[in-house]
Amino acid sequence: MSTQALIAIGIFLVSYAFIVTEKIHRTIIAMAGGILIVMFGIVDQERALRHIDFNTIGLLTGMMIIVTITSETGLFKFIAIWAAKKVKGDPLKILLALGIITALGSALLDNVTTVLLMVPVTFSITRQLRVHPIPFLITEIIASNIGGTSTLIGDPPNIMLGSAVKELTFMAFINNLTVISFFILFVNIAILAFIYRKQLRTSNELKASLMDLDESEEITDKTLLVKSLTALTLTILGFFLHQLLHIESATVALAGAFLLLLLTGEEHLDKSLLKVEWTTIFFFIGLFVLVSGLIETGVISILANYSVHLTGGNVVSTSILILWVSAIASAFIDNIPFVATMIPMIKDMGELGIHNLEPLWWSLSLGACLGGNGTLIGASANVIVAGLAAKEGHLITFGKFLLIAFPLMILSIIICTIYIYLRYLI
Repeated sequence: MSTQALIAIGIFLVSYAFIVTEKIHRTIIAMAGGILIVMFGIVDQERALRHIDFNTIGLLTGMMIIVTITSETGLFKFIAIWAAKKVKGDPLKILLALGIITALGSALLDNVTTVLLMVPVTFSITRQLRVHPIPFLITEIIASNIGGTSTLIGDPPNIMLGSAVKELTFMAFINNLTVISFFILFVNIAILAFIYRKQLRTSNELKASLMDLDESEEITDKTLLVKSLTALTLTILGFFLHQLLHIESATVALAGAFLLLLLTGEEHLDKSLLKVEWTTIFFFIGLFVLVSGLIETGVISILANYSVHLTGGNVVSTSILILWVSAIASAFIDNIPFVATMIPMIKDMGELGIHNLEPLWWSLSLGACLGGNGTLIGASANVIVAGLAAKEGHLITFGKFLLIAFPLMILSIIICTIYIYLRYLI
């Protein structure tokens, strides 16, 4: 292994150690680590910029603008009261309902967009019932990543797989991953409800006061609501059609955002841009550059090659190994570069004599997507929710999330191991 590779590993490990301890804000650490990667000449500035996933950055920015403007209409308060009243104001049932809604939204749109829409709703509900929002937010993080696993458009690794392998169509993902994903969802939500059951209590008076509210009164600006819903509907439609139209999701999100700004006028421009979570955006930029050091020096390729060739080409052991390595790796590093490295490796396995690649592809998808639930930095949705929570004064620490989410991720992968074996390998 080259000196450059060892330096890249060192910077990566030290940066992640600081992120885990949370002594310094993770955005500062990620950006500092990324800058060191460039300064040490591991990746030059031009290549570093190429490694930044501007599709992710554009998607985040566009949806943040849409959510910011739409939130001024009172729509999210309306949804919060309506949802809470449907389950009679019971916090435990609300947790279950929001988890399922988040998973469905993540399956049909993408998990980042869904949590951007759900988190404001969650804060409205928890303020009304005076319960702590953290159990709801952690449930939504986990549900968003599980829901995103179930379809081609739900999570970036699935989009990459669908683009690289013609056989992995939209319907193929539904036929192979939707049922197992939602089974895992119900297992996870049931466990979370049990863990947090003692915290999810409120008084009968607060429940009654919530039931007395008229949600329609929360709509403060009907004209702005119509414009926001128009832009949001077109954006969602764009997400459904973006692959057919050969338009990236970032383009759809930014088009929706600036269409809404065009409809609403300049008075919303500065306000909406100020409310974009720039700390989160720069965290991702730093993280992409930090990981680029491992990509350019071949560290991730070595890991992928070693993982695939360790099994000697046996399809059963290769599928299970890919599932577990993808899950553990995706909990700590961005799953996009990992999946990008694994795709050609699996194709090479086909040329070496493994004719049934299907279980390998589904193992990679399940491992990479569900592995994101392992840590707070494992997936885009996790970081977004943590950033929005911090802005509201509620810290989701790395350690607190790890204690809850990592065991659930391991349980999910155990379930996937059984599923992959029984469906494809016997």
